[in-house]
This record gives sequence, C-alpha cells and structure tokens, in this order.
Amino acid sequence: MSIINEISEKLQAGGREAAVAMKTLVPQALEEGFSAKEILEDGLLAGMSVIGERFKNNEIYVPEVLVAARAMKIGANLLKPHLVSDDVQAKGKVVIGTVAGDMHDIGKNLVAMMLEGKGLEVIDLGVDVSVEDFVNTAKEEGCKIICLSALLTTTMPVMKDIVKACEDAGIRDKVKIMIGGAPVTQSYCDEIGADCFTPDAATAADAALAFCQE
Repeated sequence: MSIINEISEKLQAGGREAAVAMKTLVPQALEEGFSAKEILEDGLLAGMSVIGERFKNNEIYVPEVLVAARAMKIGANLLKPHLVSDDVQAKGKVVIGTVAGDMHDIGKNLVAMMLEGKGLEVIDLGVDVSVEDFVNTAKEEGCKIICLSALLTTTMPVMKDIVKACEDAGIRDKVKIMIGGAPVTQSYCDEIGADCFTPDAATAADAALAFCQE
C-alpha cells in the first residue's frame, strides 16, 4: 500500500490514532518525494470525501466526522508551507457564519469542516454575524460563496437581508448564497432568492464545490 493510500485510510478509520498518524505519515510522504498537492488531494481530501459520503448515508455520525476533520487539519497544516511554495491554490473561497441574533454553531462548524474537506478555503466568521460583515468579507476576500446558517425561525429573515445587501453592494452576480439550518427549507430559499438550500453538511460541501467549479 502506498503511503498516500495509508493517509487516506487512517483518516477514514478515525479515532485518536488518526491525528497521531497524520503527524508521522504526512512528513514521511514528503520525504518519500510525493508532492504536497498529491498528499493533499489523493490522501487527505480523498479520505475526507469518503467520510462525507458515509456521513450522508448515516453510516457514521457527527463525533466521527469531527475526529476525522481534526486529523485532516493537522495534516493540512503540516502541508501548508509546501503548498504555498508549490503554488497550490484552493478550489474556491467561502465565507460562512451563523446569522445575527443566533448563537448556534454546531451545524455551521460541521459544514465548515466539510467544505475544507473538499479543498475549499473557508473564512469562518463565527456566530451572531451582522449583514455587513458577511457582505464586506465576501467583497474584500473575493469569496465565491456566502454560507448562512440559522437555527431559530426568528433569525431566518436575516438571510433575506443578506441577499438584498449583496444586491445593493453590486456583488449578487459574483457570489452564490447558500442557506441551511433546522428550520430552513427549499421553499424559503426560493422565497428569499438565495441560490441553494441543502439539508445536511455533506450535501452542502458537494454543492459548494460544484459552484466553485462552474
């Protein structure tokens, strides 16, 4: 088995061993002459892609995804200097956050991890994020996607405000707006003029990658 496959499989296996394995296997792969791009795409991202599919199919649950994502982050951080020197670009840039008035972050964090698992650069603004912060970050950072999360029906209207603010700022044709959260539906997405609603984190990551590859 090549070390790249081993990285992918250790990531999929999860557990505390996955994080430990990344600390040894990633430097070892670099020493063996594999490029940072190969290790990232064929090892780390390939492993996370399998995790995403298994999560979507209810074969694994949130704790396992979090453990795998943490291990992937360790591996990705070890690769960062080499990716910069190899001039490896992210597949797209996404800004994500929970909308103003809402302090819930578990779903948002999961989506952020899944997005990173697809090779996207994620700017996570956290919770209780203002309309202005979403729009300004998207403009200043050149984000292709704005991901909005809400768990309260009372904060959902902020999503509509962000769609409108993007139109007013002249960036609506440059960004895709994705929305999600327990009370959010496809009909609400259509009603406010957002681009995409997904019911789970893995599907959100697939949709985001598709938007960035358009």
